[in-house]
Amino acid sequence: MPTYTAPTRDTRFVVNEVLDLSSYGNLPGFESATPDMIDTVINEAGKFCSEVLHPLNQVGDEQGCTRHEDGSVTTPEGFKEAFGQYVESGWGTIASPEEFGGQGMPHVMGFVVEEFMATSNMAFAMYPGLTTGAIAALIAAGSEEQKAMYVPNMVSGKWLGTMNLTEPHCGTDLGMIRTKAEPEADGSYAITGTKIFISAGEHDLTENIIHLVLAKTPGAPDSSKGISLFVVPKFLVNEDGSLGERNAVSCGSIEHKMGINGNATCLLNYDGAKGWMVGEENKGLAAMFVMMNAARLGVGIQGLAQSEIAYQNAVTYALDRRQGRALTGPAEPEQKADPIFVHPDVRRMLMDAKAFNEGMRALCLWGALQVDLTHKAQTEEEREQADQLIGLMTPVIKGYGTDKGYDFATNMQQVYGGHGYVKEWGMEQFVRDARIAMIYEGTNGVQAMDLCGRKLASKGGAAIQAFFKVVGEQIADAKADEALAPMAEKLEKALNEQQAATMWFMQNAMQNPNQLGAGAHHYMHLMGIVTLGFMWLKMAKVSRAALEGSPEDAAFYEAKLATARYFFDRFTPDAGALRRKIEAGSESLMELGEEAFATAA
Repeated sequence: MPTYTAPTRDTRFVVNEVLDLSSYGNLPGFESATPDMIDTVINEAGKFCSEVLHPLNQVGDEQGCTRHEDGSVTTPEGFKEAFGQYVESGWGTIASPEEFGGQGMPHVMGFVVEEFMATSNMAFAMYPGLTTGAIAALIAAGSEEQKAMYVPNMVSGKWLGTMNLTEPHCGTDLGMIRTKAEPEADGSYAITGTKIFISAGEHDLTENIIHLVLAKTPGAPDSSKGISLFVVPKFLVNEDGSLGERNAVSCGSIEHKMGINGNATCLLNYDGAKGWMVGEENKGLAAMFVMMNAARLGVGIQGLAQSEIAYQNAVTYALDRRQGRALTGPAEPEQKADPIFVHPDVRRMLMDAKAFNEGMRALCLWGALQVDLTHKAQTEEEREQADQLIGLMTPVIKGYGTDKGYDFATNMQQVYGGHGYVKEWGMEQFVRDARIAMIYEGTNGVQAMDLCGRKLASKGGAAIQAFFKVVGEQIADAKADEALAPMAEKLEKALNEQQAATMWFMQNAMQNPNQLGAGAHHYMHLMGIVTLGFMWLKMAKVSRAALEGSPEDAAFYEAKLATARYFFDRFTPDAGALRRKIEAGSESLMELGEEAFATAA
């Protein structure tokens, strides 16, 4: 049976030393993020996820959810009790606004909890996972009455929320949605339509579920410009806050999926359900994007999460499983065979995953800090830069993070050989669960096009120029240190490749948009390498400084530097190949006619 130990030491290193979160204590919400409080949250969250949530991970996968004849859904054994402990401990309130009952801590701390939850039990974590985004959407676009009615109970965990976008005939192209919203005399709307792939769409964890639904009002433009957002509760809420009658929204079925079986992914039927418009008519997509961007960052964390838990178990297996001898001679002559850990190819897979996991953890938490600074930095210039950086990085965190997270989860399965293919070891579940993260909240192809088609050109390229500037400054700073200079120079080469690829897009994509589309995936991965290199250079600098003080856990910092060297040796050379793929253009990609893809008899 697989095990999980929350990486609390590494998380404390990133939050306290790399981000130095307590240094922002002069900003609103940061004053409570003292080193002691940070350590307490990290350690207790790690304990809860390791001891309470992880033991239910295989249970949820094996049992799945059950839909009953009345449309109700029962979650796997132990989920309801675990959710009760989650609510009682206040884990969902960590980064929520104090005015609605939250603790008001930085988003960085919320991301810490998200990672531990997604790693220990991804299907469980998805139940409260979208509620944070739903809260953000309601706060950003909802009326004062809507905020007062729904948000406090969603913050506390008494109620959970969902996001309803996809329909049977449309996914990414939301302009094609058919769900209708007919105005009623009392100011509400009758919502009618079918939504599919709704995570946590129906369950027994909470007494009410607050659905945020995209629909079209009569006469609305037949495009994405005609979409409005509605709040549709499972149970209507009375003026005094008590629950009223059941609304006309029901679970038609639960999807039979490849993974995340412990989460109820539902088809929801809206049969004239009562809903209320959130924000302005025909402006629903903008409001929903508040929720979608939060969800995309959360999905990026899921990529890290599955790679992390697969890595932890693969390391244990590689140290225990004995096969063959080390190439340099028997490592343990008294035994009939050496642990497979001695074989370079096994080490390659483990080191790849370790370098990715630790770099990605730093990137996700650094991204969370940018979310905080977007709203709370002292100057408008600082807020604007943080907003540009996190907007630019969101598709990279989601797209690159889940592509590589899946790759490394699969490699960790490979470490097990045939045992990795057998259910009892748990590795195949990590691979299955990781696969969805590349698909939902906008497929990774969509993320790549968002990055290259929208974010690079946004505001005259201000965001990508800001990114080049902060990475360039980190490189210049590191090059002044003789020990860090070789790593900085390798990152500089990778950054130069990204800058050249960016220029190639500017010169070639305007006259032929296919040039952009053909290279977008490669560009997203190229930027992912540069961004993780940016993180590793930060971590290497902090580790080198820490070692000068002869710390008790010097081995931790020495391992950081060794892993940083590995990253720059093994990851950054791919930047040149990715640039060359981008510059190969779209001609050979688009050359064949459709008939050439058919298989001849």
